[in-house]
This record gives sequence, C-alpha cells and structure tokens, in this order.
Amino acid sequence: MNKSELIDAMAADAGITKAAAKSALESLIGNVEKTLKKGGRVSLVGFGSWSVSKRAARDGRNPQTGATIKIAAKNVVKFKAGSDLSKSVN
Repeated sequence: MNKSELIDAMAADAGITKAAAKSALESLIGNVEKTLKKGGRVSLVGFGSWSVSKRAARDGRNPQTGATIKIAAKNVVKFKAGSDLSKSVN
C-alpha cells in the first residue's frame, strides 16, 4: 500500500473526504517527525513506537576495492511493533 492508497482507505473507513484524510495523514507524519527530531519517542499503544537511536562511527570496507573506509556516526529511526499489531500479522 502506498500513500495515496492509504489516503483512499482512510477516507473510506472514516467517511471523510480524501482531502481531509490527506491532511490528517500529513499531520501525523509531520508530528512524528518533529518529535523524533527533538530526540523524543512516539508511542501508539497496541500499534507500536518510534524512537531515535545513535549509531556510532565505524570502519567499513569498499566491496569493490577492499579498502577500509570510515562510516560516520548518525541517528537512525527505530520502530518497534506493539503487541496487538504483532498478534494481528501472525
């Protein structure tokens, strides 16, 4: 399912216009992004939670030449599925 299909499904399920569903989805995505940028955590009980984790700098290898390269440290987003979501897919 892509973004436009999700918007269509949200509009149909909630009985709202596609424009309202698009606005709601973009608001959710924007607020999750803002919270994660601040280093916070977003948790939806039963669905899952997003958090930011720091990945340390490390050495890697160029697969073509075998030369050692430096991989910079960065922040990564992690998602952990909630129990209800996990149960629904199994």
